[in-house]
Amino acid sequence: MSDAILVLNAGSSSIKFSLFLERGESLELFLGGQLEGIYTSPKFKAKDATGTVIGDKQWASEEALGHDGALSYLADFLRGHLGPHRLAAVGHRVVHGGLDYAAPVRLTHGIVADLEKLIPLAPLHQPHNLTPIRLMLADRPELPQVACFDTAFHRGQPAVAQAFALPSAITERGVRRYGFHGLSYEYIASVLAKYDPSAAQGRTVVLHLGNGASMCAIQNGNSVASTMGFTAVDGLPMGTRCGNLDPGVVLYLMDELKMDVRAIEKLLYQQSGLLGVSGVSSDMRTLLDSTDPKAEFAIDLFVYRIGRELGSLAAALGGLNALVFTAGIGEHAAPIRERVCQVAAWLGVELDPVANAAGGPRISRSGSRIPVWVIPTNEELMIALHTRHILNTVNAAAPNHDC
Repeated sequence: MSDAILVLNAGSSSIKFSLFLERGESLELFLGGQLEGIYTSPKFKAKDATGTVIGDKQWASEEALGHDGALSYLADFLRGHLGPHRLAAVGHRVVHGGLDYAAPVRLTHGIVADLEKLIPLAPLHQPHNLTPIRLMLADRPELPQVACFDTAFHRGQPAVAQAFALPSAITERGVRRYGFHGLSYEYIASVLAKYDPSAAQGRTVVLHLGNGASMCAIQNGNSVASTMGFTAVDGLPMGTRCGNLDPGVVLYLMDELKMDVRAIEKLLYQQSGLLGVSGVSSDMRTLLDSTDPKAEFAIDLFVYRIGRELGSLAAALGGLNALVFTAGIGEHAAPIRERVCQVAAWLGVELDPVANAAGGPRISRSGSRIPVWVIPTNEELMIALHTRHILNTVNAAAPNHDC
């Protein structure tokens, strides 16, 4: 029998899950999947570690589950598949830890109350991250739960990297650059030495390119600067998010187009980015296959902004020793990697087209001054590792009453 750790990533209409088993010092993926459309037309799919489908169910549109029903169904499914294994803890991805939570933490009602105060900083993510936590605290109070924060990895950045040039009265309310995708960057930093020991100890820019996209400057395993700032809408253009935007544009939208806060929020988060520019799709695969000039322009803009940010992050590091591509686009879109490497040629990047087409892991030529890697991210494993560490720390601190 092994202890099992469940990892949950809850969104507004979906719950992604992974179950890991302890195998000595390591954690091994046992199964994973997701429930999606939980308030409309719920769908459930689960696969084992080999990719074999072990659960597949769809509900009618009038059978909305909500988070409560989705968690109940998932609990029943897991009980049927755990066998002799024991569920020891649950780890959660929580987008925002604010100023006070710079490391994973075991959850209590008091901590959840603290995290609820951060909802104005991440209104589209934080409430949904916290929903299953509250439900499980009520239904399974004895089951340890751990929050792992997407902002935590960046909290050690220099103060100047986190600051906006705003009056201190506003800054002190928490208005500063937080950075996100921290769990992904932390994972890459933790495994980089296996690929490139000198880069792991040096200066690396990691490109987390997916439907949500950002870049992070990492030096000796620590975050130095990130393209995302106060919210996860900042930085690069993304699938539906605009990325970097002159604040004056927002004032224009309010004054000239008479848009209210909610309309602007919808525009910036859901109607912009690759979708808004192309008018075709938010999916990079679709854009790469399209012959529409607007689709091509959306790709051009995406690559251009990556090139601009790369120069900025290299400056923040004071040099560069390696580039790493990760996440959906970064791991699977060879044409995007090729174009990014072309605009990074001035830094000393020389792409190996054959290695790039094969997916790496190294996609730069042997003589390239800057090595370039493709490393799959694993945020779920990072959460599971943190959860196990918190659990072991708590157990080790517990008094021993054995005779």
